Amino acid sequence: MNELLNFNDLLKNSVIESSYLGTYSIRDIASVILVTFAVSLFMFYIYKKTYSGNVYSHKFNVSLVVMAIITSEVILTISSNLVLSLGMVGALSIVRFRTAVKEPLDIVFMFWAIAIGLTTGARLYALTIISALLIGTILFVLLKFKNTNNDYLLIIHHMTKSSDGVFELLQEVNYTIKSKTVSRGLIEHTLEIKLLGAGSGLVEKLAEIEGVSHVSLVSYNGDFAQ
Repeated sequence: MNELLNFNDLLKNSVIESSYLGTYSIRDIASVILVTFAVSLFMFYIYKKTYSGNVYSHKFNVSLVVMAIITSEVILTISSNLVLSLGMVGALSIVRFRTAVKEPLDIVFMFWAIAIGLTTGARLYALTIISALLIGTILFVLLKFKNTNNDYLLIIHHMTKSSDGVFELLQEVNYTIKSKTVSRGLIEHTLEIKLLGAGSGLVEKLAEIEGVSHVSLVSYNGDFAQ
């Protein structure tokens, strides 16, 4: 019973003491926004330098910075008044995002942006800065220096009668067949191979085989659509 009364008193006090400006001064609000912006710029730099997808999106990177600032504003609002926090939870519960995220690491950066906003909005600046430095260093080390296996995709278009010659030459390298398409005597092989060099010599040798019409060698980042 006492706990229920205490909670009711807390609600009443929150309503009575509430104001449009909350309990924060202009200096407090400015410090939260500036710290959030500074740390999110560090995240912006890490995302740009470690991006390994097909096409870098500057707009998405900018949206991460803005997301962090907006999150800090929401947390600052919630922490200033209990009634506002309850209303904010109800309002945010109806928001739905249906945009597909193709790059798995983009989700990581989105959560990082939200975490920056949460911690700075709660004015835990030391936690925000130390965590950002550690996360940024880990991401930079793991993503910037990941291409050590020299993996490539080798795409070969050839006639059926050329299969023996093609795979006899491929015995010189380690490969894994990723896909095979056959159409009226024509075959398309997609292979994952490991090369120590650029592999231009292998491509030229394959192109010289009779019946081979097209050979492509592209860098492979580990993603392949089945």
